[in-house]
Amino acid sequence: MNLEDIQELIKFVAKSGATEVDLEFDGIKISIKSPAKKKRGEVEEVTIIQQTAAPIQTVAAPVAAPVAAPIAAPIAAQETPVSEENSNYITVKASMIGTFYRSSSPDKPPFVSVGDIIKEGDTICIIEAMKLFNEIESEVCGTIVKVLVDDSSPIEFDQPLFLVDPS
Repeated sequence: MNLEDIQELIKFVAKSGATEVDLEFDGIKISIKSPAKKKRGEVEEVTIIQQTAAPIQTVAAPVAAPVAAPIAAPIAAQETPVSEENSNYITVKASMIGTFYRSSSPDKPPFVSVGDIIKEGDTICIIEAMKLFNEIESEVCGTIVKVLVDDSSPIEFDQPLFLVDPS
């Protein structure tokens, strides 16, 4: 930085109305302080302080590498085991990965609830994938017995969503 650059900086600070500016780069520290406003025509006092910084030496202590913890597969953690009493129910599974929504918006009622009777082609939920909202239609007829996923939760492909009693 040469003298002309410093003068331009002083002019810029004076025009901006700032009262104090501290800059530090390339081992040079510049501090510009402007006293209270003067009357028109008077020259403002500006103080410039330059100093070179001594190089800083740091000694880094050896750091142990973090050990990765084993991660369980997301599907295994979210699947609900089907017990023998649920064996006569049909499991409706996710056809894609995304975010599961039970209704079209937070202030609307869910598409289906426990006890609702559904037919083929009825919209049962929405899965948001890559900013697209996909209405999921039922491929079975029956009564909703259980909703296996919480609203607004992430889901995986082929994850169980609903249990349906086909009778």
